[in-house]
Amino acid sequence: MRLTIFGASGGTGTQLVRQALERGHEVTAVVRDPARLDVASHDRLKVVTADVMDPAAIEPAVADADAVVSALGPRESGPTTVSQDGARSIIAAMGKAGVRRFIMISAAGMVIDAGDGPVTRYIAKPILKRVLRHGFADMGRAEEEVRDSGLDWTIVRPPMLTDKEGTGRYRTATDLNVRGGIRISRADLATGILALLSDDATVRRHIGIAN
Repeated sequence: MRLTIFGASGGTGTQLVRQALERGHEVTAVVRDPARLDVASHDRLKVVTADVMDPAAIEPAVADADAVVSALGPRESGPTTVSQDGARSIIAAMGKAGVRRFIMISAAGMVIDAGDGPVTRYIAKPILKRVLRHGFADMGRAEEEVRDSGLDWTIVRPPMLTDKEGTGRYRTATDLNVRGGIRISRADLATGILALLSDDATVRRHIGIAN
């Protein structure tokens, strides 16, 4: 597939780029600073320097894509609109380019549902939602943008991310958080996302994923 990846220089984005290339995909990595992309040059890798908040600037990067993946997210704990603004801009660019498949990484922590056990539901997540309230609020607004987009979207909700080596083993749940899912490595998250790209059953669904 021809994939366009936003947030490509971040921890999860880097894993997505590396693994996509390993699987034979053509990758366009969109970054603000190419020096921060820790991926070796490759004949199937195109690096585009652009401001994701500018739909016109990123439209050429999505124009020929079969699918677009967003690994954007806030880097600090204060008030932010990075996720929402980024999602809105990507959606606009995809609409102009006629590209439909979109996967956005969100967070399991902002949602309390039947997939959560009692401790997670009544103790852990209420605390987490207070501590990370600004980032979660931003991601919630970004999810709304995606759901209203009319695209063939999938929203992926992982729990806490780690930098452990990938195992290739992970669990998923459709429209639910993963029972007992406390964390997942960025490597396994990337593996799971790449598997979702061609899974029509996940279109317009929320996918919980965890180790």
